Amino acid sequence: MENVRVLLVEDDKNLGELLSEYLELKGYPTLLSRDGEEGWNNFQNNQFDFCIFDVMLPKLDGFTLAERVRENDKNIPILFLTARAMKEDTIHGLKIGADDYMTKPFRMEELLLRMQAILRRTNKVDDDIETDIFQIGKYSFDYIQHKLSLGDTNQKLTSKEAELLKMLCECKNQTLDRSFTLKKIWKNDSYFNARSMDVYITKLRKFLKEDDKLQILNIHGQGFKLVELT
Repeated sequence: MENVRVLLVEDDKNLGELLSEYLELKGYPTLLSRDGEEGWNNFQNNQFDFCIFDVMLPKLDGFTLAERVRENDKNIPILFLTARAMKEDTIHGLKIGADDYMTKPFRMEELLLRMQAILRRTNKVDDDIETDIFQIGKYSFDYIQHKLSLGDTNQKLTSKEAELLKMLCECKNQTLDRSFTLKKIWKNDSYFNARSMDVYITKLRKFLKEDDKLQILNIHGQGFKLVELT
């Protein structure tokens, strides 16, 4: 997802700098603004592909900033960050055109995955990211056909196996957040569903065992990572 330029408006100095550095590290050029007015000025004077706004901002709150942005650009993705978990705020944010809404505290990895999902929806990603065919080590994975192939050998996957493997492929060599994955595939992150996902991870490891350079690692307290060794 190269050349996706992010406007980040966050008045918390530590969080703003940490998030800006993280996004830059992941390949997203990011301009950090400290208040709503600065964010609005930066939006007017620069070109961006994605907006991340805190809601409670000095000088100009995030909702008002988003409304101004929407008047000028109907399509640019907007994601809200907020310390307030009130249902009314979420509804209001979505009504004025937000694409997603995250409550603090949050995992950086989950934010990145949500951004990637929004960008895929809005077609702001490179063509190779949009593919449904993934090459992982010696294997070819056809997401549409739910088929994992190694040479002439084909393994048919269940829908959940295919969804889980697709998410692992899309963030290969990065941590796939456990809670985000459960909510995405199983619709909630209950203990029962978490145990179910562990079973599916074990099955995927078995399917990929013929390539000793492929590993699905458990990242303690966070999730899983599909690693392709060189």
